[in-house]
Amino acid sequence: MPETNRKFLLANRPDGKPDRDTFELVEEDVPEPGPGEALVRTLYLSVDPYMRGRMDAGESYAEAWGVGDPLQAGVVGEVVESNGAGFEAGDVVTGNLEWADYATAAGPDLQPVNPDLAPVSTSLGVLGMPGRTAYFGTRELADPGAGDTFVVTGAAGAVGSVAGQIAKLSGARVVGFAGSDEKVAFLEDELGFDAGINYKSTDDYRAALDEAAPNGVDAYFDNVGGPITDAVFSKLNVDAQIAVCGQISLYNAQQMPTGPRKLPKLIESRARVEGFLVQDFAPRFRQATKKLGRWVSNGEIQYRETVTEGLENAPDAFLGLFEGENIGKQLVKVGERGE
Repeated sequence: MPETNRKFLLANRPDGKPDRDTFELVEEDVPEPGPGEALVRTLYLSVDPYMRGRMDAGESYAEAWGVGDPLQAGVVGEVVESNGAGFEAGDVVTGNLEWADYATAAGPDLQPVNPDLAPVSTSLGVLGMPGRTAYFGTRELADPGAGDTFVVTGAAGAVGSVAGQIAKLSGARVVGFAGSDEKVAFLEDELGFDAGINYKSTDDYRAALDEAAPNGVDAYFDNVGGPITDAVFSKLNVDAQIAVCGQISLYNAQQMPTGPRKLPKLIESRARVEGFLVQDFAPRFRQATKKLGRWVSNGEIQYRETVTEGLENAPDAFLGLFEGENIGKQLVKVGERGE
């Protein structure tokens, strides 16, 4: 085991869009696990859009990082040493740990991962937080039924790609917004979406929806916000249901833009708009993971991962989320099992 441990800190609070200077890579001694803790060597590190809010000092649903604090993320790793944490060396676990080669965590903050069921990376994607977010947001809030039209933004991402497939399993017509022709082909050809819209090459979102969703929109899973959501709202049917999961188009905004006033349309459509956090459903995580695992194993849900190699490149992987560079779940590969 190396004697030094690389770790990323928040170097400064970004003013608008973060850049490489937002991150500081430091080296220190590999930490030792305290009583009830385990030392975990990172295999894969997750980067997610919500982390942008943690870089600001203002209010957010996730606690802000302080300047100089270690960055944190979903990690799947291998236990190197356990000091009464309830795990053994060689066990694969997942938890919210530091952006680092090695990190310590209390036993209750770690969950076991069975590497024989699926690639361990899926515990950060389709069988982890993004998959569960898609499951509950689609099944509990947007709730599309057979014959409904379901629209999802960020459709080629970790959450949106699973949400659309779950809606398809419910018998809905599924329309996804994504940021390239390659992503649209992924939605239509690999995931079975009925239509994909390349928002970067589409000048008129309403006209695109008229073609892709001629019967209006019954259920909407919003990951993006902004002008696309304005257009979707104009197409809502009576009793439409909207799950607001993310607003990535606004995360780097220095001033919150004012879009078209939407409330009159909600009166007309009697639509229900509800924001949610996946943590709200924590008591039912096991149920969702079991269902998702069954769908993945029998081929009813497909997934893709975009993997960046090397801890040192984690900032680039994170920044690429806001440029739409990833298809499916964006991960950073840090190590191999058994090294």
